[in-house]
Amino acid sequence: MATMTSGCSANATVCEGDSCVAPESNFNAILSTVLSIVLTILLALVMFSMGCNVEIKKFLWHIRRPWGIFIGFLCQFGIMPLTGFVLSLVFGIMPIQAVVVLIMGCCPGGTSSNILAYWVDGDMDLSISMTTCSTVLALGMMPLCLLIYTKIWVDSGSIVIPYDSIGTSLVALVIPVSIGMFVNHKWPKQAKIILKVGSIAGAILIVLIAVVGGVLYQSAWIIEPKLWVIGTIFPVAGYLLGFLLARIAGLPWYRCRTVALETGMQNTQLCSTIVQLSFNTEDLNYVFTFPLIYSIFQLAFAAIFLGIYVTYKKYHGKNNAEFSDSKDTKAEPESPFQQMNGGFQPEK
Repeated sequence: MATMTSGCSANATVCEGDSCVAPESNFNAILSTVLSIVLTILLALVMFSMGCNVEIKKFLWHIRRPWGIFIGFLCQFGIMPLTGFVLSLVFGIMPIQAVVVLIMGCCPGGTSSNILAYWVDGDMDLSISMTTCSTVLALGMMPLCLLIYTKIWVDSGSIVIPYDSIGTSLVALVIPVSIGMFVNHKWPKQAKIILKVGSIAGAILIVLIAVVGGVLYQSAWIIEPKLWVIGTIFPVAGYLLGFLLARIAGLPWYRCRTVALETGMQNTQLCSTIVQLSFNTEDLNYVFTFPLIYSIFQLAFAAIFLGIYVTYKKYHGKNNAEFSDSKDTKAEPESPFQQMNGGFQPEK
């Protein structure tokens, strides 16, 4: 009765007059777990719908003639880690912060790029091929890149690579996409309907992920301004450099858009997992929010680029047929760089 009259909660562990000590709440931890499960299921469903736009023959064609995938590999594990390294040096951030920026740069492509590739009339077969291959290759390339670039700041052995999380991301990508490809092969008409619904659901999912991240970790938004600047520049640099390299390599415009999205859009959830596993609570105060900052700006700039592309199509009277494989590739001259690479045949 004393508890009730003093105004304390009935489940308080210590109560003295009006002073109460409530038990530690694990609400955020439970909410985070539930939302992670829900978002994983939604993501799998969206990737299933994206798979409904992938033709098995074209997908295998990219695997057999991996010029586009090779360019994506150079962007993903060449441009992005190097860009993170340069930005860290230019802004002179703390060593612990530089390591997190590099971890972000070494992550494989995120699945959001597949959704956006659809909206910008990109090559869905190439997009999904690149995401799958970068996730598989991350098992070896992430430790290698971190070993090379973080030496001047920290012992790379202290960074924990969550192979189980990478494996989970791979399974969540490959299985639903494979099922979607099968549905497209067997029931193409139904696959088109699923794709339209899935593309809208995918856009909602991207916004939902950003909002959930902001709500769950709102207490961690106080962070050094330099990291906000890097988090703004980094994804933009990825988009632009990825597009430029793809264009120099002689890829057609719609594949350049695809490579650009795959380069700039990183798997920020994987980066957050690595950061949490690798650093203590005190260190996390300086770096935990950076993956969220990157995630917000990579989506914001992707939305801007999408708006520019849609506006360009509208005012130039373009339709999807004019962005098709046959016309775009025929208009593309073979670059000298392609001619020197006999091992990898460019798309024609």
